Parts: sequence; structure tokens; C-alpha cells
Amino acid sequence: MTSDVVNGDLEVGRHAIVRGTQPQARVKVSGTVHCEGDNTFECSLSAENLEAEDTVTIQGDLEVEDAVEVEDGRLEVFGKMAAKNVDVDNSLYAHKDLTDNEVEVGGRLRVDGNTKAEDIDVGGAFEAKGEVTAEDVDVGGTFSSESKVDIKNLDVGGTATVAGGKISCVDVGGTFRSNNALEFEKIDVGGTVKLTGESKGKEIEVGGSLEVKGDLEFEEIEVGGVVAITGLAQGGRMEVGGKVDVDGSLRLSGTLKVGGRVDISGELTTRNIEIGGVLRARKATAEESVEVGGSITTGEGVAARFVEIGRRGEVHGPIRAEEVIIGRDAHVEDVYGKTLLLRSGAGAQNIYGEDVTIESHCCIHGELQYTSRLNLGENVSLAKAPQKVDKLPS
Repeated sequence: MTSDVVNGDLEVGRHAIVRGTQPQARVKVSGTVHCEGDNTFECSLSAENLEAEDTVTIQGDLEVEDAVEVEDGRLEVFGKMAAKNVDVDNSLYAHKDLTDNEVEVGGRLRVDGNTKAEDIDVGGAFEAKGEVTAEDVDVGGTFSSESKVDIKNLDVGGTATVAGGKISCVDVGGTFRSNNALEFEKIDVGGTVKLTGESKGKEIEVGGSLEVKGDLEFEEIEVGGVVAITGLAQGGRMEVGGKVDVDGSLRLSGTLKVGGRVDISGELTTRNIEIGGVLRARKATAEESVEVGGSITTGEGVAARFVEIGRRGEVHGPIRAEEVIIGRDAHVEDVYGKTLLLRSGAGAQNIYGEDVTIESHCCIHGELQYTSRLNLGENVSLAKAPQKVDKLPS
């Protein structure tokens, strides 16, 4: 059929082709277009509604005032597409921009241009080459955007990949990746999170691993496995079940709690440090306490109000604190503080404190200086006689 204007509804039989009177014309239908399936519009189409029972192809633009509904088929639009509500059972492919209020696709959604909608619900995969702007995006399988996004809520069952932008809440079952700087409120991912660039947000909760190639600013991080950051990391609280590796510095206003190992190439600054295994940093400073079960290695030392080293622990680098407890059979280097306690069997290079208690079978390889009180247990090995001094070295 060849036409430019249809007053009322348009019924299109199966395998029918609709053309305009001129090349690249627009067919305007004042009512609803009913397609029986396998229909091609070799033109642009505007209508109040579009209903189809099978596949429909629009070779130009598609503009629908109200609803588009395609049952048991796919819709392909080579031009721009705009509608209020879209419901396609199988797949929707928009070669240019897609602008809708609500989009529901049972299988696959692909948009080569920009996507702008309030709600997008896709059962299988959503592939976007242009920018995506939406309130809610819910995808059962995979979501990928080659350009920046501005999404309030992103919920993906499998894997999601974006090119940076803004996402308020990210909820992904498998892997979430941002290939450029990302602003976020909360990221909740069951598997792996990979961020690139200078990302900034509030909460990150990951069941597996968090990898950041760049800087990261946050409020809270909770990761079950591994955290790896190549740049500067600064935020509030960090809790990690396995390992933390930061190539830059790590600055926290709250607590760093790690079950395994922490490697910081730069400085570690935080309120509290609780590490079950190993801590390595150029310098570690805590406003309140440092508790390490394994070993500490620093170039410039550890400083806090309270420091406790676990049984058989090792410390390479000086310790400076008001109160220090060295666990049984642990070995440390220089210790500076007010109240110092070495448990039975511990060893140290030099001890400088106000009130010093050294339990039995400890070994001091260098100096032992104190200003107030010294309490020595049995069989303590001292390389030099203890010295009571007026002022301790800094």
C-alpha cells in the first residue's frame, strides 16, 4: 500500500509492505496501526498506537503517541523511535535514538543511538552504544553501554558494563564494570566490581573482589575477598575478608578491618586498624588503635594511641604509641611509648618507655630506657643494663 495520511485505524495484512508516496516520506495514521506480522514500512511512521502479532520493520522513524505492543515477534526501527509505552515479546533494535517512558522487552534490546526512558525492563540482554538516561533499568541477563550513563537504579542479574557516568544504586548479581569515572551512591554486587578512572561514591558491597584502576573516594567498603586499587583511596570505613592491595595511599576516617593481608605502597592513615594477617606500608598511622595478628613491615614505622601485636607476630620498623602490647613469642624492633608490655618469650631490639613491663624469657637485643617504672620477669635477657633516664629519645 502507498499512502501518506490515514484517517482512523490502519489494518496491515501479513507480509504486507507500506510505502509513502515519496521516498523517505512519513505515513501519518490518526488511529492505531494493526499489523498481522512480517510487515515492513519502507517509510517513517507516526500513529496513536502500534499493535503487531509478529515481526515489524520500520525503515524510517517511528513516532507513537501512546503504546507499541509486539506479540511473539521483534521490532526493528532504522530511524529514531519515540513512544510512551513499549512492550515487545522478543527483541527490539533501534538503530538511532530511543525515547520512551516505559520499555519492556522479553528478549534483547539494542540501541545504537541514545536511550532516554523512565523504566526499562529487559528479560535477556540490553546493548546500548549511545548514552543511557533512565530512572530504572532492570535486566535479567547482561547490560552494556559504550557511552556514559545517567541511571538512578541499575538492577542486572548477570553482568553489567558501562563507560562511566552516574548511577545512584547498582545491584548486579555477577560482575559490574565501569570503563571510566563513575559517580554512585551504592554498589551491591555478588561477584566482581571493576572501576576505572577517578570514581566517587558512598557504599560498596561486593561478595568477591573489587578492582580499581585509578583513584577512589568512598564512605564504606565491605568486600568478601580482595580489594586492589592502583591510585589513592580515601573514605570512611573498609572491611575486607581477604586481602587489600593499594599502590597509592589509603586514608580512612573510620576503621580498616582485614582478615588477611594489607599491602600499601604509600601511607596508611586511619582511625583503627584490625588485621588478622600481615600489614605492609611505608607508614601506618592510626588515631586510636592498631591490632595485628601476624606481622607489620614499614619503612617509617607504626604510630597510634594503642598498638597490640599478636602471638608470634613480627614487626619490622619502629612502633610509637601511648600503650603497646607485644604478644607472646613475638619479635619487634624499636618500641617507643608510655606504657609498654612484652608478653612472655617476646623479643625487641630497643625499648624506650615510661612504664615498662617485661615478662619472663623475653630478650632485648639493644637498649632498654625508662623514665618511671621497670618491672622485669624471670630469665629476661638484656644486652645492656637498663637505664632510667629523664627524657626518652624520639
